[in-house]
Parts: sequence; C-alpha cells; structure tokens
Amino acid sequence: MILWHPSITPIERKPKAGKKLFAAPPLILCGSFVVLILLGSVLLKLPIATDVPISWLQSIFTATSAVTVTGLVVVDTGTVFTPFGQIVIAILIQCGGLGLMTFAIVTLIALGGKIGFLQSTVAREAFNQTDSSTLVSTAKSVIIFALIVECIGMLILTLYWRNELGWEKSLFHGFFYTISAFNNAGFALSADSLMPYVDDVVVNITITSLFVIGGLGFSVWIDLNRNRKWARLTVYSRMMILGTIFINAIAVILIYLIEYDNPNTLAPLSESGKWLASWFQALTPRTAGFNTLAIDQLEDATTAVMLMLMFIGGGSMSTASGIKVVTFMILILATYSYFRRDEAVYVFKREIPKETVSKAFALTIMSIGVSFLAIFSLLLSEKAPMLDIIFEAISALGTVGLSRGLTANLSSSGELIIIFLMFMGRLGPLTLAYFLASPRITKLRYPSTKLAIG
Repeated sequence: MILWHPSITPIERKPKAGKKLFAAPPLILCGSFVVLILLGSVLLKLPIATDVPISWLQSIFTATSAVTVTGLVVVDTGTVFTPFGQIVIAILIQCGGLGLMTFAIVTLIALGGKIGFLQSTVAREAFNQTDSSTLVSTAKSVIIFALIVECIGMLILTLYWRNELGWEKSLFHGFFYTISAFNNAGFALSADSLMPYVDDVVVNITITSLFVIGGLGFSVWIDLNRNRKWARLTVYSRMMILGTIFINAIAVILIYLIEYDNPNTLAPLSESGKWLASWFQALTPRTAGFNTLAIDQLEDATTAVMLMLMFIGGGSMSTASGIKVVTFMILILATYSYFRRDEAVYVFKREIPKETVSKAFALTIMSIGVSFLAIFSLLLSEKAPMLDIIFEAISALGTVGLSRGLTANLSSSGELIIIFLMFMGRLGPLTLAYFLASPRITKLRYPSTKLAIG
C-alpha cells in the first residue's frame, strides 16, 4: 500500500474544457459599472450628443457622474448637450440609480431564465441583502415602485410647467428632472439648477419628495407596504425612518437660523420662502445634488452642516450614497454603549451584532481615509481655497453633486481624482476593500493585551 506524504507533489491535472471562471461578486458589480460608464462615454462623444465638441475626459467625467448618480459636471448639461445627449444622461442615471442588477434580474426573468448561485450572490451584493429567496420579488418591487413614483412626479412637473415652457418642453423637463431627482443625481438643464424656483412650493415639494423617497431605501418602502404598523416594521426600517426625520429636522432649523440674515441667501425671501429654501437645502445634501440657493454664498457654518449631511448620505439599497444613515446611528449607539459600559449595543430591544458594528466603523474609517487622501491630492493639483476643495471631495465621494464652483475649473488630474471619488462613492468603500483583503482562516491565537486609548 502506498501512503500519501506531504513531500509528494500531487499530479497536476489540466483544467477541463468549458470550465467557468467565477469572479468575486464585487468585481462583477465593479465591471458592470465600468462597462456602462465606457458605453455612456462613447455615446456622449458622438456628434449628435453635443452642440459643441467635448474632450474624451469630459465625456468620461459626465458618464461617470451620471452612472454614479452624482451630478457634478464639467460642462453645462442644458447648453452643451443636445436632447439626444440629455436622454443618454437620463438613461445612465436610471441604470446607475436603480442598479444594474435590478435590470439584469428582471430581464432574465422576462426571458424565462433562472438565477444561478453566482447571479444570486452578485445580486445580494447589489441589494445589500442576505436572503437569496427574496431577490426576485425585491427586484420586481423596485422596478414597479420606481416607475410608479417617477410617473407621478413627471406628471406633476409637466402639468405645472406647461404654461411656462409649453407642452413639449415641459414634458421633456418633467421627464429629465423626475429621473434626476428620484435617483438622487442632481443633474439639471440649467446652470443655476433650481435657483429660479427657490420659493416655488410645487417645484420644491415635488423635487424633495422624489429624492427623499428614492434616498430612503427600497427595502424600507417594501417593509412599509407589507407591515403597515410601526411595531411590525424591521429594526432597520424604524432606525432609517427616525434617523431621517431627526437629521432633516435639525438641518432645516440650523440652516434657517444661520442663513436668516444672509443677504445672498435667505434674507431677501419672505418668511415662508425662508423656510422652504431651508427645507430644500437641508434635504438636498443627502446626495440629491440640486440647489435653490447659491452654494458658494452660504455661511461657513452652513457649509459645515452640509459637509456632515453629505458624508452621512441616505439609506442602504437606495439611490443615495454616503456612509448611510443607519451606519451613522450605529456609530452613535456604539459610542453611547461604550460610555455606559454595556456589554453589547442595543436598539429597540434588539442586540446589534458585533460584526455589524465593526462593519460600520470600518466603512466610516475607510471613507474618512479616502476623503483625506483625495483632499490632499486636490490641494496639490488645484489652486483653489481649501474649503472649496474639501466641499468638492466630500460631494464627490458622497455622490451628492453640490459644488462651490470648483468642478468646472478642475485640471485634468483634478477631474481624474473626482472621477475616482464618484466611482468609489457609488460602489462603496467596503466593496472596493473586498479586493484588498481576503479572509484568513487561522487556528493560531495570541494573548490579549491592553492599550492606552485617548
């Protein structure tokens, strides 16, 4: 009998023909976004897409901004791009906002196909879910929900703008702004965004409703539809709803108080106009990107508030980005639990797993690290005020799209840095970190030690 020994080299076998190569789910998602960006760049570079020629870098920047639903622009969308180019941008926004996997799953179902293990894993990464059995119903619900909300928003805006713009133009504006708002993109057909409608109730309420609905997260709306009572909602849904209300309320009040006497923002408006403008500007940093006030004219204190809002972002499985509201709440709860010397982190009489807390801290630390490196790089490449650079970097990483005027004047290297930030902000730092670290399984443990902190 011949026994196997570790020193014996096993016989190498040739791979079987037709053997498939399985890539990591984040790699597939990353590749899908890259393909969509490249396709969009080619379409936007076509002569029929622009009234004036644009460079390849400007085309790639615009496509990346649309796919990542950011809204930062290096050329004016309304004057540089033709209706064809604007439609391409709207389609890129829709695909990037709802997620490529949503369209892929629904298309596969429509063609009679079945979702395999790999496709299911990729979809779970895209939807940030753990249960594969609900992916199909989730994908269908997302598409139906999005189309219903967008149709309502488009109808309201079209009817409201028909006297001002005429039926044809109002229909196109309603279509474009609805898609841009619902997907939290912030692309506008005017260089001054929505500033002419700063105190317009219909436009303000419609646009903010669209990006709040899109930014709250599809899983929350699905949960609300299935469980109509507060006590039956998931812990995540309750945290997301309360966190959104609390953060928005504080932001509205702060902006109203800080900007009340600013002659370049709220001062010229009526009392109702002040509250309406404060409401809009408090909600739009949650990655929406529209503005009704001049961003570069805001007080520094207001800018600091907006930086925080942009960094937090919206909800998971939504059209928004940022570290996400629930992540921010977990950080607050974990800090509170530590000061109380609690053994675990609790919320709504439920214990939050340590893995979730670690993930929240890892995501936040990585986002801070990426922001710092990007800000440092932009300080080296751009000759601009530091506040403008910080604002632009956080806006790009949070895929917000608000700007203090720096984006249009970026150098080529600056544009590349912002492109990287938008791409990373949409996929999520943890998704990209997946490539940098593979799990290590080891039975070796070391003695614990205590370290001085603080």
